[in-house]
Amino acid sequence: MTEADPGLFGPASVTWQLHGDPMMWIAGVRALHLQALHPLAVRGVMQNSDFREDAWGRLMRTAGFVGTITYGTTEAAEKAGARVRRIHARLKVTDPATGTVHGVDEPELLLWVHCAEADSYLQVLRRSGYPLTARQADQYLAEHRHSARLVGLDPRDVPATTAEMADYFAGIRPRLARTPEALDVDSFLRRPPVPPPLVPVRALLWQRVAALAYQSLPPFAQELYGRTAPPPAAVDRRLRTAGALLRAVPARLRWRLPPGHIVNAMARLGPGSRPTPYTLKRQAAILDGPGRVRRQRAERRGRQQGWRKPG
Repeated sequence: MTEADPGLFGPASVTWQLHGDPMMWIAGVRALHLQALHPLAVRGVMQNSDFREDAWGRLMRTAGFVGTITYGTTEAAEKAGARVRRIHARLKVTDPATGTVHGVDEPELLLWVHCAEADSYLQVLRRSGYPLTARQADQYLAEHRHSARLVGLDPRDVPATTAEMADYFAGIRPRLARTPEALDVDSFLRRPPVPPPLVPVRALLWQRVAALAYQSLPPFAQELYGRTAPPPAAVDRRLRTAGALLRAVPARLRWRLPPGHIVNAMARLGPGSRPTPYTLKRQAAILDGPGRVRRQRAERRGRQQGWRKPG
């Protein structure tokens, strides 16, 4: 009997467990906020699509791509990557400041989009209480060199640890800016147009989601947008509260929403492939050995101090 294909990552990966968490949706909105601060990247979006008309479609396509490469077969992931590369190869963006025409598949732009997404997923889930050790956080970023390769990047050029990711953001910060296009994205995400019957839903639910996603941005991004957020400790409490509420919804209900990537993966690989943070807790207990509790406390103190440093 042929063994089922686990895909690019497989159930033993950090990615497999992390991407099954409902806080990924808030992390996705944070990623859009962050990506919009790269002037050429956001212009590429605006010049090649009607963002205001298709913002939800863009978010859902991104979610579909992430779900496919995480839980789909290797063939499905490779096909999804090839499709993205074909689309990007056809698209150009003109820098209005210089008139220079760039391809949207230039490595700098692809790397920015990749890092903004990976960092958003990791930061939001960790701060919302998802149990990850420092080692597992590094492993997550290292695993995501797979997704970087799929969109056309050389994996060797992609940050593979949290320290490398921090260095990347420090290096690219001078090239980020609050442009009219970034403010347009920010405005849309804060108050997207909806049919009149859904206006109360937008006020009750979406604006809270969007506010929390914005508040979880790094200090330098909030400074560029010009809107302050509550202190990091207060944001962490809100993220943990949101995480607890969303995780209280039974996974079997959440995962059955279209397109059903996780349910399909479990049908292919068996119930033992079910994404759960307890898998990572067991791995940490086995791998960390003596001194694990002391190291975890030190990691928590380090994260708290790091988020209190000025951007």
